[in-house]
Amino acid sequence: MTLKPAPEAVDVVVVGAGPCGLAAAIAARDWGLTSAVIERGCITESLIHYPWYMTFFSTAERLEIGGVPFTIPDPKPTRRQALAYYRHVVRHHRLSVRPYEEVTAVFNVPGGFEVRSAAVAEHAAGPERVTRARGVIVATGGFGAPNRLALDSGDELYDDRVTHYYRDPFPYFDLDVLVVGGGNSAVETALELHRSGARTRMIHFGDKFDRGVKPWVLPDIRNRLAEGEIKMHWRSRVVGLGEGVAVLRCEETAGRETAEEKVVPNDRILAMTGWRPDTTLLHSLGVVLDPETGVPAHDPATMLTNVPGVYVAGVVAAGFDANKIFIENGRDHGALIAEHLSAALDRDLET
Repeated sequence: MTLKPAPEAVDVVVVGAGPCGLAAAIAARDWGLTSAVIERGCITESLIHYPWYMTFFSTAERLEIGGVPFTIPDPKPTRRQALAYYRHVVRHHRLSVRPYEEVTAVFNVPGGFEVRSAAVAEHAAGPERVTRARGVIVATGGFGAPNRLALDSGDELYDDRVTHYYRDPFPYFDLDVLVVGGGNSAVETALELHRSGARTRMIHFGDKFDRGVKPWVLPDIRNRLAEGEIKMHWRSRVVGLGEGVAVLRCEETAGRETAEEKVVPNDRILAMTGWRPDTTLLHSLGVVLDPETGVPAHDPATMLTNVPGVYVAGVVAAGFDANKIFIENGRDHGALIAEHLSAALDRDLET
């Protein structure tokens, strides 16, 4: 018979080991609180999926957490440098991080919460783990699920053809690739694919590139479009997939009463259409979410939600608009939470 381990007791459980979740755990320790960080992937899982050669737009100083200097010779860090830095932070502060462990349920119990978790299936099997906590910080980030394309095709064809992560251009050499989106990720992806030998098209529902495209990248993509090296379909969407082709629909074609459809050769689609946070845990806890923005109800001064003892930190607090909160401002949430939670626990002791 397998015995279940005895419940662990901490002041606060942090769900998510991204930079903002780690910053929250460090802030909790600075306020004299014990914590456990539970992460269903690896530490800073979202950074793992970035292109391996990516350079951050922010400077190293703006990505620092926990008072640990991010010292590099260049002004802006690479993905590899950031991954190494955040692991150094974990060791420096001796944080209790439990990677590849997923929170399966959280229950209100006298004095706080009971957090149940288990190792993710592909890594290990084991008994359910129970952690008692007086507070819960949800720092699960904004990469819960991709914004999928609305296609007439079935899921099987979609899953074979469409990718929502872009990491490397070389697998797409000599293929017909369609890049969906008009933001910075879409533009940089299209340029790299083109220069690596892919026959590249772009499609965007708008009639111009998004405002967030880096200003030094715009002349490059505009020149490639003008030369016909990358084909562009404005005010259009992908509506179907077939054997070796994609069906596009121009939804606002001037002078036409009905939308125009076009069939183009296609081997792969890179949908740079953004992601949405996973709100399953917030829903289960009773946190109210704005149906239009996805923003969880919370006090920006303390990050406390409408549920006593439950806080949000990092990108998940921005709802569907992940461009509002980044590492450089989400890292400050932990200090707000720790101060408020510490005061609340002190009041409980007094009563």
